[in-house]
Amino acid sequence: MSETPHSDPARFDPEQVGKLFLGRAHPGWLGLKYSDHGDNWVELELPWSEKLLGEPDRPVLASGPIVSLMDMASGMSIWQTHGTFLPVATLDLRVDYQRPAKERSAVWSRVECYRITRSAAFVRGIAHDGDPDDTVATMAGVFMTLSADPRQISRTVADQAAAASAASEAGTGDA
Repeated sequence: MSETPHSDPARFDPEQVGKLFLGRAHPGWLGLKYSDHGDNWVELELPWSEKLLGEPDRPVLASGPIVSLMDMASGMSIWQTHGTFLPVATLDLRVDYQRPAKERSAVWSRVECYRITRSAAFVRGIAHDGDPDDTVATMAGVFMTLSADPRQISRTVADQAAAASAASEAGTGDA
């Protein structure tokens, strides 16, 4: 019997990671929730909340939280496609709104990662308020993928700078 990609305990699991990431910081404040996933896509939910209104007299989610929803679903789709967590940074995220979300409605975003290169990942997706065929917004994005932990990169750069400074002070001119 062959093992499915989702049965490998070392493989990225968006549902489990969602429990960790989505309850903290900005995604936690927004109330983002894991919804579903496939081999190269992740779907998240942004529940309706009065604190996320775009206009005080209209009970519709603001566009900013929807962009954040799509950005988070993008990162998670990259990790799902790659099979493991790797640091990513948003380089370009284009969101085209077709219409406002329905009043007092949650919004879901399904984003697929359709290509990963050595240094970039490409995503596309939709946001909807219950009917994926009647989109609130569509998006396309490019993310930089980092092969090393950014904290390690910072330490390496700091170490190189310290070595160069020490060499300069010693009069040798090179590190």
